[in-house]
Amino acid sequence: MPALPSTATIQHLDLPGRHGLLQRFAAVRAHSLAITSGLTPEDQCVQSMPDASPTKWHLAHTSWFFEAVVLSQHAAGYRAFDQRFFHLFNSYYEALGPRHPRAQRGLLTRPAHDEVLAYRMHVDAAMQALIETASHDTWLAAQPLVELGLHHEQQHQELILTDILHAFSCNPLLPACEPAGVPALRLAATASDPKWLAMPGGIVDMGHTGDGFAFDNETPRHQTLLAPYQIADRLVTCGDYAQFIADGGYERASFWLSDGWAAVQAAGWKAPAYWIAPGDARAPASHWQVFGLQGVRPLDPSAPVSQLSFYEAAAYAEWAGARLPTEAEWEAAFTAPGITQMTGHVWQWTRSSYDPYPGFRPLAGAVGEYNGKFMVGQIVLRGSSVATPAGHARPTYRNFFPPAARWQFSGLRLAKDATC
Repeated sequence: MPALPSTATIQHLDLPGRHGLLQRFAAVRAHSLAITSGLTPEDQCVQSMPDASPTKWHLAHTSWFFEAVVLSQHAAGYRAFDQRFFHLFNSYYEALGPRHPRAQRGLLTRPAHDEVLAYRMHVDAAMQALIETASHDTWLAAQPLVELGLHHEQQHQELILTDILHAFSCNPLLPACEPAGVPALRLAATASDPKWLAMPGGIVDMGHTGDGFAFDNETPRHQTLLAPYQIADRLVTCGDYAQFIADGGYERASFWLSDGWAAVQAAGWKAPAYWIAPGDARAPASHWQVFGLQGVRPLDPSAPVSQLSFYEAAAYAEWAGARLPTEAEWEAAFTAPGITQMTGHVWQWTRSSYDPYPGFRPLAGAVGEYNGKFMVGQIVLRGSSVATPAGHARPTYRNFFPPAARWQFSGLRLAKDATC
C-alpha cells in the first residue's frame, strides 16, 4: 500500500476522521498479510471442506468487497483490476451478480498467489485515493461502507486461521501454522474452580447502544424479560470435558439432542475436534494431546475446551446438570461482578437460535444481504476467541454457525435456573 498521507493532507477536507480511518485501513489490510506470511502458496490454495475457504480466496474476497461495494459505487473513474474477479470472489451477494461455487473455491489455482497480492495493492491504492479526495457528499455515503469493509476483513482474518487449521488437521504431518508476526494464539488457562453467579433477571436492555460500530444484526436495542438465573464465572475447561468423555459422554444417548446423537453416530465423534486420543479414550486429560495453531501439544486440562459443536456443548451441559445460557442471559452477565473469560478465549455457544431482534431491518442495498438472510437454522455464539483480531470484539456481537460446526474456536459456559 502507498505511504500514508500526512495529517495536513487530510485536514484540508475538513474531515479529520478520514486520517484515522485511513490509518486503520492500512493496519487491517497489513494484518491480513501478516497472519498469512508464514504460509506457502500451496498452503493458500487448499480447501479442506465446503464450509472452509482457501487462504488465497480470503485475501482476494476481502479486496473484492472494497472493490465491488465501495470503489465501483463511489470512486469516479475507477477501473477494475480484472473484471473476471467480480465473479470469482463474490461470496453470496445476489445483488452483485453470479459467483464461483463456494465448494469449488479450492479449484482456483489461477489467479496465482502473486496476482492476488497485486490485486490487493491495486485496491489499496484506489481506496487511499478515495479516502483522500472524495467530495463531502461522496464521503458521507462511502464512509460507513469502508467501516463495514474493515470489520468484514477482520471476520475473514479469523476465518483464515480457523480454515487453515482445519486444512492442516487433515494433513498427516499435522504441521504448525502459528501466524508469523503476531502474538502466540494460545488458550489462556484458569486455575480456579467454577463458581455460580446469581443473576436477578428482570427487564434488561440488549443490543447495540449506537456508540461505535456494530453489524446490523446487533440492532435495534430492545428490552427482554429474564427469569432469575445462575451463570458460571468461567468457561468449561478441557479437564472438565475430559470427565464427560471418561463417563461415556459420547456413548450415552440420554445426554444428546436427537440431531446431535445422529451426528455423533454418523461422524464417529468421540472427543472435540483436534483432540488426539490415548490408547484408552477414557484416560484422564493428562494423557490426551491436542492439535492447534502451534502443532501438536499436550492437552492443558485448565485451558478452555475448544472446537466443540453446539450439540457437544449442549450434551455436556446436560451431563453437568445445567444448560447453556441464552444470548440475553450471556449479555446481561457481561459486566457481572466475578465474571471472567467473556472474550478472547473461545466463542461461547448459547441456547438461542439466530433470529432477528424485534424491529430488525437489514441495511439498504447489497449490504442488506450481509446478515439478515442467514437468520434461520443457525445458533448464536457470543464473546470472541483467541483468533479474533484485537478491537473486533464487543458485548453485543452475535456470531452464528450451524449446530454441527466445530472447526471454529468454540466452547461453552454453563448456566442454570435460579431454582436449581
